[in-house]
Amino acid sequence: MRVAVVDDEKDMRLSITQWLTLSGYETESYSSAEDALAQIGSDYPGIVVTDIKMPGMDGMQFLKRIMALDTTLPVILITGHGDVPMAVEAMRLGAFNFLEKPFNPEALTQLVKLAIQNRRSSLSNRDLRSELSDGSKIIKKLAGTSKFMEKLKEDILDFSQSDAPILIEGETGSGKTLVAHAVHAVSQKSSKKLITVHCGAFNNETISKRLFGPTNDDENFLSAFEEARGGTLILEDIETLNKEAQGKLLEKLVKLENSLETRVITICNHVSSVLPKNLLREDLYFRLSSLKISVPPLRKRSADILDLFSQYTIIFSGEYGCSPPLLTSDQSSQLLQSPWQGNVRQLINVAEQVIMQTRRGEVNLTSLLLETDDKTEIATTSEGKPLKEYVEAFEKSLIEKFMRKHKGSINKVMEELLIPRRTLNEKMAKYSLQRNDYLE
Repeated sequence: MRVAVVDDEKDMRLSITQWLTLSGYETESYSSAEDALAQIGSDYPGIVVTDIKMPGMDGMQFLKRIMALDTTLPVILITGHGDVPMAVEAMRLGAFNFLEKPFNPEALTQLVKLAIQNRRSSLSNRDLRSELSDGSKIIKKLAGTSKFMEKLKEDILDFSQSDAPILIEGETGSGKTLVAHAVHAVSQKSSKKLITVHCGAFNNETISKRLFGPTNDDENFLSAFEEARGGTLILEDIETLNKEAQGKLLEKLVKLENSLETRVITICNHVSSVLPKNLLREDLYFRLSSLKISVPPLRKRSADILDLFSQYTIIFSGEYGCSPPLLTSDQSSQLLQSPWQGNVRQLINVAEQVIMQTRRGEVNLTSLLLETDDKTEIATTSEGKPLKEYVEAFEKSLIEKFMRKHKGSINKVMEELLIPRRTLNEKMAKYSLQRNDYLE
């Protein structure tokens, strides 16, 4: 993430850029707003720090031009004492915050840190929204073509149109947080704040203050609900809330019911059929679950396992600078038959370790699966999978394997698999495989 520093005064410009560079930030400096605008677009990977008083286009005009490009791009204003009312007006127009000269450099660093976190979140949500609305990109985040995943994607797109509370339930590692982010990213609140609170990370007193605000006059910070006002509030591990906090949360949701100003999404590491009754108040549960999304465990998505594994090995091979391995029939079978106790999170770990082993020249998938299963505390399931799912997943993986091996050459794949062109074309269509994806 970059920091664009805009100031017509050379000494001030150099002072700010040097301080931020020493603080670990990548900086760009401009002597005028016009020069900065020539380089800053709607997808600018960073934030802007600008003076208000400048010749030509001043800070206020600059802010308006940036807001016209991208309302989520954070702009921090540097202002003189007499410009404070102007800076307050700038906040109303969309500025992230302002600092009055002379200011403490540490205060600037803290503001820049918060602004970059905000920018990173908004760009991530924008990318996810694009992927969800584009069928060719959605697989990058919510991968899979199984019936479970197709329903999940439909639920995300449908529920995002409402401001009612959503409860997302599922096993640990199944991707519930990603689903929550996806709902926000495709909703009308996508340009607004997204605040996440991990309820299990705080003690009883602290979580109450974090959610509902300070109780002492000498404490000065916003509650999570105030911080997320107008946007989306995600409450993870909702089942860990103590009874007192659950009561306050219920009262808060009742007050919000008519305005629906803030979207509340809760995440629970249980499913309703096995949720212990002593964890959540029944009246709170039913209010939180006005809309409910159940994220399926990986073992119920056997048709997606080889797809997911292939995608993550490709991602990690790029990071580690090596080629992704071509799985043998035995390795594909092992992946399909693994219980995946840790769900997608476990699969990602295995995929990364496979790439690390590939760099050393030998892959022992069996030991990796046994090792990660041993580290996972979730009980192993005895649920089976229909033979048809095994066969189709394996068939798809073989076609993908040889398409990669032969760089999209249909004739060579036909020869290797001993099947006619028509049969290969039908199976590629069935599994949504495109020859162009394998060309080099």
